[in-house]
Amino acid sequence: IGFIASDRRNLCGIVLTHAHEDHLGAVAWLWPQLECPVYCTPFAAQILALKLKEAGLDEQVPVKVMPVGSKFTLGPFACEYVSVTHSIPEPTALLIKTKQATVLHSGDWKIDRTPVLGQGIDEKRLTAIGDAGVDVLVCDSTNVLREGFSPSEADVAETITRIVRDAKGRVAITTFASHVDRITTAVRAARASGREVVIAGRAMRNTIEAARACGMLKDAGKLLDEEEFGYLPPDKVMLLCTGSQGEPRAAIARIAEDQHPHISLDPGDLVIFSSKTIPGNEKEVGRVLNNLARLDIDVITGEEELVHSSGHPRQDELKLLYQWLRPAALIPMHGEPRHLRSHAQFAKAHGIEDVLIPRDGHITKLSPGPLRHVDEAPFGRLHVDGRLIVQSEDGPAKQRRKLSFVGIVFVSVVLNAKQDLAADIELITDGLPFGLDGDLLEAAEQAFGSTPKPRRKDQNGLAETIRTSVRRAADQIWGKKPIVKVVVTAI
Repeated sequence: IGFIASDRRNLCGIVLTHAHEDHLGAVAWLWPQLECPVYCTPFAAQILALKLKEAGLDEQVPVKVMPVGSKFTLGPFACEYVSVTHSIPEPTALLIKTKQATVLHSGDWKIDRTPVLGQGIDEKRLTAIGDAGVDVLVCDSTNVLREGFSPSEADVAETITRIVRDAKGRVAITTFASHVDRITTAVRAARASGREVVIAGRAMRNTIEAARACGMLKDAGKLLDEEEFGYLPPDKVMLLCTGSQGEPRAAIARIAEDQHPHISLDPGDLVIFSSKTIPGNEKEVGRVLNNLARLDIDVITGEEELVHSSGHPRQDELKLLYQWLRPAALIPMHGEPRHLRSHAQFAKAHGIEDVLIPRDGHITKLSPGPLRHVDEAPFGRLHVDGRLIVQSEDGPAKQRRKLSFVGIVFVSVVLNAKQDLAADIELITDGLPFGLDGDLLEAAEQAFGSTPKPRRKDQNGLAETIRTSVRRAADQIWGKKPIVKVVVTAI
């Protein structure tokens, strides 16, 4: 972020295409370094306001709320929010016009002719934009490896409604907290089956409040608190909860461990995972599924039924967007390297010859074409460390990761004027196997005893000798080398 912050006088603003965490979650953390206006749609503004308030920035950040379809100007950039479809309210593509070029950033999108909420993708406007000429399309690559069209949210709604209708006992649905379409689907399915809806999870409650503030969920009726779950008959209640990615403190994980203070499920009750497991979360999700199995609770996932649909375009949707826009060039984004490479190949196979795959830090010349990299900016990952933002290469963060694997040993050595021990060597361990202390203390004592008195005057050298000896002893016994801190004090 330093490259942008160093030139922030030329930064006109931050423009958010939608309210998903991977798009607006860093604003509150990075804004103090950027100090520029933030542009977003009404729903995204509601979600962002919660995060800014938590960070104590709600009175500082200038948030410009722009409805879907609106046009606005940032310095030399004429911008327009174009309606698309995605797994969150008010998703947009961003049209950016300058005197030199017209660029369309797709945002996260799909084509859904029958969305549960919202106006859907604006094919007419996108076609008009294509007729006027698009120099560069920056496009979502997430599902480029999949053929055909993504299933509609209406198809998912039909499946969930059927499953809830046929269920005999309690039903719990876990999904992404931000997926208002899916929340709407779940609530409607519950109402159609005569069930009350109980909400569990702070993130989901925040999303529901934001949606209602924007005029959504009007037909949802009263949604009950988790404390009321146990008072309702099994066939008259549906739980809507967080935790679809296996988050350990989320509602469904605690229920699966039978540790939730207000909610428990019985054998034969049903849990629907209306979500996709994000790569990297397989272990956590698997743990929740196994815990539910131990409780003899039935589970339905996207592998058994159409209870989830991705919010990203498959190949036939990409082809349609190409036809509407007819871009002169394409930059694939939003995907792993294999997705970006496949998208580049796919675009070239469908008539877009000028394609460039970006890498982190690359500065790319867009117009006049062809696309090319012209420079490189310093880049790197930033980590949230408590209330701080640190570089991923930050030493303390690496040290804590290492601590979690190998533990730590503290050794205290006190010398008198004759370079003999003024007191017994003290050794404290944390995170090491039980019973190792005695062997490590013996190693420290032997290292001290084998060091001639003249060399003990070099306290740093003595500390390093003891440190090396203790680590070697731990490695011989345990097979791991802990972090060892030795303090030598002369009195």
